[in-house]
Amino acid sequence: MAIKVRSVCLCMAAIALLVGAADAAAQRDERVYQAVQAARTGELALLKSIVDIDSGSGDIAGGERIESSLGERLRSVGAEVRSSPAEVAGVAPNLVAVFHGTGTAKVLIIAHVDTVFGPGTVAKRPFRIEGDRAFGPGVGDEKGGVVTAVTALEILHRLAFNHYATITLLLDGSEELGSPGSTQLIKSLARHSDVEFNMEPGDPPDALTVWRKGGGDIVVEVRGRAAHAGMVPQNGRNAAVELVHQLGALEKVFPQSGDGTTVNLTLLKSGERSNIIPDLAAATFDVRFRTPGEFDRVLARLKSAVLPGVVPDTTISVTARGSTYPPLIENAAVDALGWRAQGIYAELGKRVTLSGNGGASESAVAMSVGTPALDGLGVVGAGFHTDQEWVDLSSVTPRLYLFTRLLIETCRAPHVASSSSGL
Repeated sequence: MAIKVRSVCLCMAAIALLVGAADAAAQRDERVYQAVQAARTGELALLKSIVDIDSGSGDIAGGERIESSLGERLRSVGAEVRSSPAEVAGVAPNLVAVFHGTGTAKVLIIAHVDTVFGPGTVAKRPFRIEGDRAFGPGVGDEKGGVVTAVTALEILHRLAFNHYATITLLLDGSEELGSPGSTQLIKSLARHSDVEFNMEPGDPPDALTVWRKGGGDIVVEVRGRAAHAGMVPQNGRNAAVELVHQLGALEKVFPQSGDGTTVNLTLLKSGERSNIIPDLAAATFDVRFRTPGEFDRVLARLKSAVLPGVVPDTTISVTARGSTYPPLIENAAVDALGWRAQGIYAELGKRVTLSGNGGASESAVAMSVGTPALDGLGVVGAGFHTDQEWVDLSSVTPRLYLFTRLLIETCRAPHVASSSSGL
């Protein structure tokens, strides 16, 4: 999405930033650049080590294993590290690492260690490199971002940079479920932070994320009556048949793609045995939305779209289920952070765009309490949530430079004026 221009001052600042990009390339921070280059081999080794650990949402042992390993690394470079219990049962805990410095800025970094892939996935397709791409479960979403954050913090330690009050890294154990195990923790940490940076992957060819859709699930459930499918099927009330009838109408209520609200059927469940008329059937719709309050509107609209039943004695319910992420809304403060990042990237002679997408993240939770958030700071990649997930290895070093320098500049001046480039 193009950057929204809100005033003549904002427009002039953006133009000035782009005009100065060529000159900025000569102002590369050589100490940071050399440290970033030297860290590449270790960074990729760390990426391989955590990609090759199954840590799907709900895999508590896998999440704990990754967090324990990373916690030791973070302690070794001066962090106070603690495990924070999950706020709900059945998901991995969270890890909080806090660095204390001599300045005034308070920076929050959020990354997640859980993936969408189940146990045994690593055995089937472990981390591998083919050309300029690395593959593996969660390599981009978002273990690549986790490694970028940890490596950047190690570099700051080596450079003896401590011009901040605190830098806090939160490793979330349940993001792929909507962060049910960390929502209150995120809000608490964000309230005490000047800014939040999120390590979700960057979109190709090279973008940072300044807006995101919120996300939540709506479940349509039909209850009927079970019966033996061979002997007395007429005594049953087939919930699956009624659900199929309803889906024909409900799928047409909202678009399935685009930058606005989308509603997509993702899960279907009916019955337990093939010889029983099912007394329960359910369909889950994934809802994505750009503005607060839109999820409730979608829920109300789907409820009103329910058709008269065709299977007698069945009941139909439409309800929200699970955690709901709010949307990340682009504003002047977010744009200013983005412009700062663009200026830093220009030091390498590279250009990063500011855009958005339908993938929800913890940034919106942080911003819901008033903390400006910049997202998509991990490595560039695509194919997320599929067996073809990949990251662009040519983005590893530039993105690490960008994030390390962004931390330094933000610690020096956390509050970027919205009427200037902030550089």
